[in-house]
Amino acid sequence: MKKLSLLLIFPAMLIAQDKTVAPKQQGKYDTNKFSQMYDLLATPNMFRTASGAPGPAYYQQQADYKIDIELDDKKSRIDGSEVITYSNNSPDVLEYLWIQLDQNQAKANGQTSLAESEKINPVLPLDGFSSKYLKKDLERGFNIVEVKDVKGNPMSYTINETMMRINLATPLKPGEKISLAIKWWYNVNNYRKEGGGRSGYESFDKDGNKLYVIAQFYPRMAVYNDVEGWQNMQFWGSGEFALPFGNFDVNITVPADHIIDATGELTNRAEVFTAEQVKRYELAQKSFDKPVVIVTQAEAEAAEKGFSEKKKTWRFSAKNVRDFGIASSRKFIYDAMAVKIGNRVVMAESVYPKEANPLWGETSTMVVAHTLKSYSAHTFDYPYPKAVSVSAEDQGMEYPMICWNYGRPDENGVTSKEVKNGMIGVVIHEVGHTFFPMIVNSDERQWSWMDEGLNSFLQYMAEQERDPSFPSRRGPAKNIVPYMSGDQKFLEPIMSNSETIHQFGNNAYGKPATGLNILREVVMGRELFDYAFKTYANRWKFKHPTPEDFFRTMEDASAVDLDWFFRGWFYSTDFVDIGIKEVKQYYVSETPTADIKDIKVRKGRFGFDKGPFVYLVAGDNAEVSASSKKALKVQDVKLLSDYVSQTFTAEEKASLKSPKYFYEVEFSKPGGMIMPILVEITYEDGSKENYQYPAQIWRKNNDTAKKVYATEKAIKSIQIDPKLMTADIDVTNNSWPKVEEKSKFD
Repeated sequence: MKKLSLLLIFPAMLIAQDKTVAPKQQGKYDTNKFSQMYDLLATPNMFRTASGAPGPAYYQQQADYKIDIELDDKKSRIDGSEVITYSNNSPDVLEYLWIQLDQNQAKANGQTSLAESEKINPVLPLDGFSSKYLKKDLERGFNIVEVKDVKGNPMSYTINETMMRINLATPLKPGEKISLAIKWWYNVNNYRKEGGGRSGYESFDKDGNKLYVIAQFYPRMAVYNDVEGWQNMQFWGSGEFALPFGNFDVNITVPADHIIDATGELTNRAEVFTAEQVKRYELAQKSFDKPVVIVTQAEAEAAEKGFSEKKKTWRFSAKNVRDFGIASSRKFIYDAMAVKIGNRVVMAESVYPKEANPLWGETSTMVVAHTLKSYSAHTFDYPYPKAVSVSAEDQGMEYPMICWNYGRPDENGVTSKEVKNGMIGVVIHEVGHTFFPMIVNSDERQWSWMDEGLNSFLQYMAEQERDPSFPSRRGPAKNIVPYMSGDQKFLEPIMSNSETIHQFGNNAYGKPATGLNILREVVMGRELFDYAFKTYANRWKFKHPTPEDFFRTMEDASAVDLDWFFRGWFYSTDFVDIGIKEVKQYYVSETPTADIKDIKVRKGRFGFDKGPFVYLVAGDNAEVSASSKKALKVQDVKLLSDYVSQTFTAEEKASLKSPKYFYEVEFSKPGGMIMPILVEITYEDGSKENYQYPAQIWRKNNDTAKKVYATEKAIKSIQIDPKLMTADIDVTNNSWPKVEEKSKFD
C-alpha cells in the first residue's frame, strides 16, 4: 500500500540541509521561568511539610486574657488591667517574653513620625491647618502603670517603641505557663481629626456625642513560632498584626446609657438591656429572613440626649480568638438576625447611629449574613457565634467577630449609588477578614497580601454571587492593568514587606486578588482551584501559615505546577503582554517551492521518508501564483484522494475532517509574565471558536510560540484574550487584522 507523507513547514519536525557550524558561545545559568522555586522557598521540615501542611512537630503558643477596662466618656480615656496567662507549647526555653504596645506608634516622640518623609500641603482646610500647626498634640500611647507577677511582685521590663520585653527571672521551659498582671491607661483619639488610625472615636458636634471603636487597647502578646522565633518587628503603621490565639474574658465599664457590641458572647445580657430588648434579641435568634431591631432608633435618640452619670459593666467571653475589638456609644441602634451555617446558627448583627439610616437598617446585617454564607462555602463553616458590622465613618477595620465600616447617607438621608456600593463592599471585606487573618492566622506584619489579597479575592466572589452586576474593584483582571503597566520605579513584588510598599492597595489587595482570580478562571479551572483553596483554608484554620504553606498547598492539592505563576506574579513585577506577531496562510500543493524542496522528513528514529509528499506552501511565497491560492478539498488533491481511498474504510472516511484552509499563527510575548494564551477565532460566516493554550507553551521559548489551524471555513479575524481575563497591559497587539485604536479625541 502506498504511503503518503504531508510536508509541513514546522522547524521542530524538519531537518535542514544547512551544515554551517555555529560559533562557540558563552555558557549560561538557568533563567527559565518554569524553574522550580527551590531557590525561593524555605526548606520543608517537621514543623511545615513539603506538601504545605502543618508537620508532626508543628506547635503554636497560647495567650489567655482576663481584662477589665473602663471608658471615661468625658475625658475620652481608657484605664485597664489584665492578667495574661501565656503557655509555652514550643520546644524552646524562653528567657523573655515580648508584648506589643501598638498605641505607642502614635506617641509624639516616637520613631514613626520621624521615619516618614514630609512635604508642605499648599491648600489646607481651616481645621486641618489648625490641627497640624496650631493645636498641641494629644498625649498618645500607652502609659504602663505596673507589671507584676500573680503574687504581686514587680517584674522587670524594657519598652522599645511599640514592643515591651518582659525579663523573666526564671526562663519559661517547654510545656510551662506563666501569668503576669499589667495596668495601663491611654487617651483615645478622635480618629477623624487627631492622627487617624484604626480605632478611636468619631464625634457628633450637633448632639455632643461620641461613637467609639476601640482596638489595640491592651498590651498584647507577640507571636513566637518556628519561622522567626519572636515576631517583634516594630509597628510602623502599615504592616498590621501577628497574634497568638487564646481565650478572653473582658469586662467593659461604660456610661449606663451606652450600647456595646464586641468580640465574643455577651454573658450578662439581662443586666445591660431592658426586658423588652432581651425579648427582641430572642426573636432575632429565630429570624432567618430579615433583621430584628433590638435597640430602636427612638430609643437611641432618647439615649443620646441623656449623658448618664451612672455606669454599667458589660461582660464578654470569647474562645479561641487572636484579638478583641469593642464598639460603644449611646447613639447606637442595634439589629440582628440568625444565619444557618452548617448545623449551627450564627448571629449577624449591626450597630449604627441614626445618621446611618436608612442605608444601614436596610442593608448592613443582610450583607453580613450573605458574607458568612459565601465565605463558608469557599473555605470552612464560620466557627464563631456572631459577626458584627459597626457604622464608623472613614473606617474599614476588622477584629474577631466585629468590624467597623464606612458609608452613610448625606445630611438629607440620600444615599448615592457609589456610597451604597462602597458600603456593601467594605462590609463584605471587613466581615470576611474574620476568616483571613482572624482564623487563618497569617503574619500581617510581614505579609499583608496573605490576608488582604486572599480576602479581597473572596470579597470579589461574594459580591458577584450577591449581584453579578456589582462593580467590584478588585478581582477582575482588567482592573489591575493600570497598576501593572505603571512606572517600575514605584512597583514592588507582592512578596515585599508590608512597610516597604509604595502602592499598598494595589500591591497587597488588588494584585494578589487578581492573581487568584486568574488561577481560578484561566490557569487551574474552578474545580481544581476551589478544592485546593479550601484545602489550604482548612489545613491552616486556627494556625499560623506562611506564604510557602499557601504556595505548596495549592500545588499539592491540585497536581498543577504553579511555580512559574507564583515566581512571576508574586516574586516579580513582570507584566502580561501577549500579542499576535504574524499570521500566514498556507495552500496545499503537489509541487514544492524552492525553499522547501530539499527538506528531509524523518521516518522513525534513524531513517528518512521517501514520499510521495503533499506540500503546504506559504501564501506569501513569490513562486505561488494567484491562481494557486485557492482552498482545496481533500478530493481535489489527487495524491491525498488516492491515499484516503486506499487507507481508510468507508466508516473511517465518514469521520475524517475536511480542512480547506491552513494558517500558521505566531504569538509574541513582549511581557515578562508567563500566561496561557486565550484565542478567539471568528470565521467569515460570523461563527466563533475559542482555544486555550496552557502556560507551558512558553517553556522552551520565552519570546514566541506558534499554532497551526486547519479549518473548513476561512478565518476573518483572531483575538487574544477577548474577555480581558489575563491582565494583558497592551491590547493593541491582540488582534489580527490589527484593529486601529480610536484616540481619546475620537
